[in-house]
Amino acid sequence: MSLLPEPLEKLILALERLPGIGPKTASRLAFFLLRAPVEMSGDLADALGDIKTATALCQECFNITAAGREKCEICSNPQRDGSILCVVEDPLDVLALERTAGFGGRYHVLHGALSPIEGIGPDDLKITELVERVKGGTVKEIIMATNPSMEGDATALYLRQRLEGFNLHMTRLARGLPVGGDLEYADQSTLLRALSGRQEL
Repeated sequence: MSLLPEPLEKLILALERLPGIGPKTASRLAFFLLRAPVEMSGDLADALGDIKTATALCQECFNITAAGREKCEICSNPQRDGSILCVVEDPLDVLALERTAGFGGRYHVLHGALSPIEGIGPDDLKITELVERVKGGTVKEIIMATNPSMEGDATALYLRQRLEGFNLHMTRLARGLPVGGDLEYADQSTLLRALSGRQEL
């Protein structure tokens, strides 16, 4: 028998299912919302409802956009260079790259990475759609911006093989030491990548 009322217990269990939130954090959040003004929990409930009904995927790059729009703001912006595509795993990666204000091309969001262990194959990602975009003939360069992990590397390698027959310049994001980092704290893999990706001084 639980000591908590059913609605509170249901909220704690629902919060626990979110990534990075354990039982203690879920309990703290639930009790915070219980004590918070009614408007706050109402706003949260509205936002959670809207996230499914008021959003959609861009029909061109598969980034998240407002429901009812065929293309996202980036794809519909004529100032963006459609000949350069940056391929990322998730919509959050688009946000990270856009914050740098250093990329003027367009994106293609795969919605994951190849992972045989988790049962994620090429058909589970937006790979066929990427090939179709390239077939259109306007794309000249592909920047592989998948995560620097085994899955990200495997995905980039697979995409390179799938796109080999096209006249494309394919690059991969550089990897290595973070700015302000110390060599003594860098792991072996990061140091190895930094050495192999060294540049002219």
